Amino acid sequence: MVKKSIVLLAAILLILAATQCSRSASGGSAPADQSGQAGGQGRGGRGGQGGGGGAVPVSAAPVKVQDMPIYFRGLGSVNAAATATVKSRVDGPLIKINFVEGQEVKEGQVLAEIDPRTFQVTLDQAKAMLGKDEATLHDAQTNLARFEALAKEKVIAQQQLDTQRSQVGQLEGQIGSDKAQIEAAALQLSFAKITAPISGQIGLRKVDVGNIVHASDPTGIAVITLLQPIAVVFTLPEDQLQTTMQAMRRGQLTADAYTRDDNTKIVSGKLLTVDNAIDPTTGTSRFKAIFQNQNRELWPNQFVNIHLLIDVKKNAITIPSAAIIRGSSGSLVYAVKPDGTVEARNVQVGVVEGATAQVESGLNPNDVVVTDGQDKLQNGAKVMVQPPAGQSPGRGNRTAQNEPGQSGSAGEFIRQNQQAGPADQSGSQSGRPGATGLAGPGGQSFQRSPAGAPNAPALGIANSNSPNDARRHDRTGANRKHP
Repeated sequence: MVKKSIVLLAAILLILAATQCSRSASGGSAPADQSGQAGGQGRGGRGGQGGGGGAVPVSAAPVKVQDMPIYFRGLGSVNAAATATVKSRVDGPLIKINFVEGQEVKEGQVLAEIDPRTFQVTLDQAKAMLGKDEATLHDAQTNLARFEALAKEKVIAQQQLDTQRSQVGQLEGQIGSDKAQIEAAALQLSFAKITAPISGQIGLRKVDVGNIVHASDPTGIAVITLLQPIAVVFTLPEDQLQTTMQAMRRGQLTADAYTRDDNTKIVSGKLLTVDNAIDPTTGTSRFKAIFQNQNRELWPNQFVNIHLLIDVKKNAITIPSAAIIRGSSGSLVYAVKPDGTVEARNVQVGVVEGATAQVESGLNPNDVVVTDGQDKLQNGAKVMVQPPAGQSPGRGNRTAQNEPGQSGSAGEFIRQNQQAGPADQSGSQSGRPGATGLAGPGGQSFQRSPAGAPNAPALGIANSNSPNDARRHDRTGANRKHP
């Protein structure tokens, strides 16, 4: 009985295994056939769309007529208009400091004091010597008057009278010397009070109260810097010297100071002068510009970029510099024609300032040029103008309608293509030869690999042209047929 049960159970298991194998075989062949049919449809659809020639999405900008400033740029260093070291004129102990570090001081303001007692004693001695010599002179002058009366009566010899006169002269000279000594002592006494030689901002204190200061000390007590106005010394290539000199003869030039990264404007000033010689080691000329520096934007020894305004070209034809393609045959741009195609035009580029370039020939004020996507274009290619990044198609339409200097036909073309929206754009990309996106069955998108074969797309979408991918997709359960 047990043997019969075991045989029956084994037979049932074999039947179930055979049924499961047949189901797996029929489920694997059906998706393969479907993927083959879909692949054929996808390849046929792509061929038809590619044959029609989809529009290439690009960015464009109108040609503008505006004033074009011409700048010369140079690297400069900020120099204070005046710098003075506060030093003592006499030797002695420092007994008082009358300023705060960083304070604004005026010329003649008392900043520190030295012990004045030694100099006061010297002044008193000089005054006492003067009094003594004045008394001696008075006595000599009295004797001279007496000798002159006696000499008239022939009572004394003439030699004695002459000697007395000489003595009076010597004493008068001594009086003059005493007065000079008093002035010198008074001057030394005044040096006991250290004053500011110039107006400006005083720096950090270098000597504290109680130290002995000397007139020969190299560092001094502090440094005063005049920050308003302030100067910038910068260099320009010697090739630009003559152009700058001609512009200086027409009037004073404006100089703008920018930060080290040359992106942020700090303050504007005026060009003051140019050095009288060219540096032979660098081939540059030194210029000095002056800035009022009302808000203390500039500080001594700061490195800045100087933009020197040389001239302004009136009513210049300008385009974004990104629209220019430079090659061996010169510079060219792609102009959008009214029929929605592009035309390659050779242009002569003049001055380029940042993101704006001046065009001297090759374009008209009503033209529209391609600024992004030129690498996908050729002469006569169909294009579709995209709105700027981060802007909705509707807003882009309004921008195109209100853009000055844009022809009606080219502007209408831009507005029509902007209204097409992202859906039309993606479709044209998938059917366009040379694009990075490839169209697959059912509208699936693929990325072209470096070798030219499509890779399996992201987000778990299988490539139906590959049996391995079909089976892999089947194992996920998405296409599995349940009994």
